[in-house]
Amino acid sequence: MTTLAVDRTVDVNEAFAGERARQLDAVDRRRADLQARLDAGTLVALGDGRYRVNDPGSWDNGEIWIQNGSGLVVPQHGLDLSTGRAALYSAVPAWHQLGTVIEGGTTDVETVLKAGGIDFAVEKFPVLFRTPDGQLHELDDQRVTVRRDTNAGLGVVGNRYEVVQNRDIFAFLQALVGRDDVIWETAGALRGGRRVFVTMRLPDTIVIDPAGIADVVAPFLAAFNSHDGLTGYETVVTPWRVLCGNTERFALRDAKARWSTPHVGDPLLRIRQAEQTLRLSRSYYESYAAEQEMLLRTELAIDAYLEVVADVWAPPGEDESDRAKGSYRRFTDQMVHRFEANADKLGRNAYAAERAITEHLDWGRGVRPPKSMTEQAWRATQALEGDQDGRKTTAHRRLLTLVRR
Repeated sequence: MTTLAVDRTVDVNEAFAGERARQLDAVDRRRADLQARLDAGTLVALGDGRYRVNDPGSWDNGEIWIQNGSGLVVPQHGLDLSTGRAALYSAVPAWHQLGTVIEGGTTDVETVLKAGGIDFAVEKFPVLFRTPDGQLHELDDQRVTVRRDTNAGLGVVGNRYEVVQNRDIFAFLQALVGRDDVIWETAGALRGGRRVFVTMRLPDTIVIDPAGIADVVAPFLAAFNSHDGLTGYETVVTPWRVLCGNTERFALRDAKARWSTPHVGDPLLRIRQAEQTLRLSRSYYESYAAEQEMLLRTELAIDAYLEVVADVWAPPGEDESDRAKGSYRRFTDQMVHRFEANADKLGRNAYAAERAITEHLDWGRGVRPPKSMTEQAWRATQALEGDQDGRKTTAHRRLLTLVRR
């Protein structure tokens, strides 16, 4: 049977959970580190015990962290706490140790709805306003969405807006994969219930080189629904198991396929289009696995590997400074070390080369701007140089040109 996932060597979910566990266990170190990070600019104080992470090479970049009662600064998970408990169900323990964990998961939708804190309905009500003369009027073309368990207002929407109930998400995903015995991975709510997510693991899995390295590629199907009118209903195929606001961001960022629909008409009737998108994503992963196996069979000398590295990161020109040239030499030395480490496990082939480049993009990039540049200039430079996904694509396509078909 074939299947979809992230390989065993670098599983993003395990890596993220492990990093979070190390962060949360090292309380004393984190307290001592706070001022150092503020001084370095990798943590920016926002006031009221809130901080924004400015660390482009880390999992945390862009997150908002908060200072708890013990003075420890911890990641803000963003889960809905409006009912007094974290709105999260998970088949595996979450890094923030919140929510309800049912080891191994469950197929029962009612259990997931309740455990995930999303067993509430949403209704639309008129938007009323009072004029200075004390008269109450209705805004004709607007409605307010309200969660009925707490009667909290979630957002103001247009007349044509149609609510997609949380319960509908499960039926939609079951119909999408054509089975009703789905084991649900996660489900929960963010921002007071304004945003809801459900994650399932796709029933198919792809194994690269089953008789050899046996790397498993097994993505998740994640659905996101909003009740505030800001976004539509969206389904993505992604390597991330959504557990909080941070992993929601990663899941959307790293999506391999996506399908979305606005909250107008009857969103849940558009399954045919979504099924086509899912089939395309399966084809993508099958094609991806075939390409990876070709890379695995392609021997690669170190000089050829460095040529690929130079295609992804252009070396400094002859007229550039000795400092820039020295920095690039140190960078290529690091890239050689990454290649050798992967080659020890996988052989001296193009697959090991791609692994080395991907590892650097995911884990080894710099975390702060040079002293000579402002943050704004650094961000502009990063944007001009292209994001990590673009570099991964460049490396993958370049390595495929070396394959003997």
